[in-house]
Amino acid sequence: AAAMLRELRRRWRSYKYRFVPWVALNLRRQRRTLRYVPESSQDKIIADEVVFETLLRTFKALFINDFSRQADILALLPEVKCQYLELLTVEQKQSRVNSCTHGGQHVYSPEEVLFNTLGFTVSRDRSSLVSAGTGVFVTKGFVPKGMVVSMYPGTVYRKHEPIFFQSLGNPFIFRCIDGVLIDGNDKGLSRSVYRSCSRRDQLGPFQMSDESWLTATLQNPLAVGQYVNNCSHEKAANVCYQEFDVPGHFPVELKQYLPNIVYSHDTESHLRCVILVSLRDIKQGEELFSNYYTVV
Repeated sequence: AAAMLRELRRRWRSYKYRFVPWVALNLRRQRRTLRYVPESSQDKIIADEVVFETLLRTFKALFINDFSRQADILALLPEVKCQYLELLTVEQKQSRVNSCTHGGQHVYSPEEVLFNTLGFTVSRDRSSLVSAGTGVFVTKGFVPKGMVVSMYPGTVYRKHEPIFFQSLGNPFIFRCIDGVLIDGNDKGLSRSVYRSCSRRDQLGPFQMSDESWLTATLQNPLAVGQYVNNCSHEKAANVCYQEFDVPGHFPVELKQYLPNIVYSHDTESHLRCVILVSLRDIKQGEELFSNYYTVV
């Protein structure tokens, strides 16, 4: 009987935030259950332009590293192909490779590309917090303060879009300031919905999003933000979530590395992404902890 009571209490703690009468009675008293930002300006740790340039730089490096598999895309974008051939030639010279063809290109892992581009790598591993499950660590290099250190992947739902069944037993739903939700669960129904939307939006050889975060082999090594644990009294926050709307002029050939997709295909608004920014210098071996973690 005691064990059954404990199980019921555990389930209630998980689901009470979806129980409308409980929310209505506790909304004012339980501010910590909501993402609270008094002024929108306080949500921007770094400028959107810095976020854009960091993602652009990282994605271009991943694209060049994977150049041999981009033939179908480059065939449709001759001007873009010339630009990347120039970048590839510069990279080969820096790597002391004499050949300017792909045959002379050394192919790195995505984690190595991230290290060569931003100076660090991040990966998932068992958290240092007791019973916290998976966490995210800086496995190599050094993260300076104010750096994009990770991305929160998942399907983007706008207000009033159906997410009830995906939300059941799902601790990976992030709530943005304006009510937009991002489902970062890589299993079950959430996984199926993301893949369906991603393949729906594909235009010939152009992939509009990255599906690899649903697997163990990441194409974009930054797409591990859903596993960053919330801070505690013992573990202070060293990263902060920041919302970023992908601009319309984002290069189409690089969208294959964006780990987000919109649920509704007919929307004309920009794709919402959430990135994690370092609040201080983070050394190799440290686990990432957020300063808030919103579960709906």
